[in-house]
Amino acid sequence: MGTIWNKLMTICLVIEIIGNHLRVPTICFAHNITAFFVFGDSLVEVGNNNYINTLAKPVFPNGIDFPKGTPSGRFTNSRTIADIIEEELGFKDYAPPFLAPNTNGDMILKGVNYASSGSGILQSSGLIFGGRICMDKQVDYFAKTRQDIISRIGAPAAQALLRNSLYFVMIGSNDIIFGEYSLALDFNHYVDGVVSKFKSQLTTLYNLDARKIVVLSSLKVGFMPFEIDIHFCAQDCVSSLNKLAKLYSSKLKSLLEDHTKNLSGSTFVYADYYAVTEDLINNYRSYGFEKANHACCELIGRHGGLFPCLPVCRICPDRTKYVFWDPFHLTESANLILAKQLLDGGLEYVSPVNIRQLANS
Repeated sequence: MGTIWNKLMTICLVIEIIGNHLRVPTICFAHNITAFFVFGDSLVEVGNNNYINTLAKPVFPNGIDFPKGTPSGRFTNSRTIADIIEEELGFKDYAPPFLAPNTNGDMILKGVNYASSGSGILQSSGLIFGGRICMDKQVDYFAKTRQDIISRIGAPAAQALLRNSLYFVMIGSNDIIFGEYSLALDFNHYVDGVVSKFKSQLTTLYNLDARKIVVLSSLKVGFMPFEIDIHFCAQDCVSSLNKLAKLYSSKLKSLLEDHTKNLSGSTFVYADYYAVTEDLINNYRSYGFEKANHACCELIGRHGGLFPCLPVCRICPDRTKYVFWDPFHLTESANLILAKQLLDGGLEYVSPVNIRQLANS
């Protein structure tokens, strides 16, 4: 069935009759997924924050290994995990940032990236950075894209395109990190609030025709060079943050299972980013790395975790030997390993199916 569907999808998606005229939208595909939409924070941003008033902007040397060696709007040395997965699914171009002036026309028919550094599920998360596009606003922007797609190709074709697109959602880590600083924090109460808000946002995506949705849990934030350095510890010691991240990940998995069960025609894939990052860092030498908790782009801190990646920083000569690019974000080499786990991994990392299985369904 998958092979037949692949062949069918190489034909233009819909031939639409408008009055007495025959309209053939130029939307042709060589794979099952028609478009790739990205929602999230700095782990998958590609430049939206360049168009808002914020402190969270990835200036050079971010993007130092990206094609052309210029700032790419990404908080890493080259590609994000979403970039890599897009390529693996057959897309020739990365989903462009929603706020870029040239993100329009037929370009939006292959997908859009709404991610924003410093953002969270909660509107309050990341307030310290100033401007950021929280998940509520990202969903609002997607609704606008959806309407633009309907205007370009008509409602029937738009619904077909959107329901066969993949939605990659990687947000929540900032809610965990900044949750640590909530006064008198009750973990269960706080996480329940985050998950409840996320439930509403994901339901809205479904109501906007999203059907194949991949949602990543929080990474094990206590592994970050930033957290290790500000807590003055040698290794992973931020047990309260990790406990919060693990509790959130557990409740998120239950939410996604319920959504798949209750929202007709949907598949919500739970990607255990906590588990895959934990495995990578615990076994970093077996993956070919030399530094597990030390930032490649560094200036201050025992692990380079006390200063963001800016032009004044020192850059490690071999990025392939470092798990972390800067105090918060991974190198492309680490992203490649994690992307492979989510694309083709087993149920210990991704369920009820992996991303490649979802794409071929």
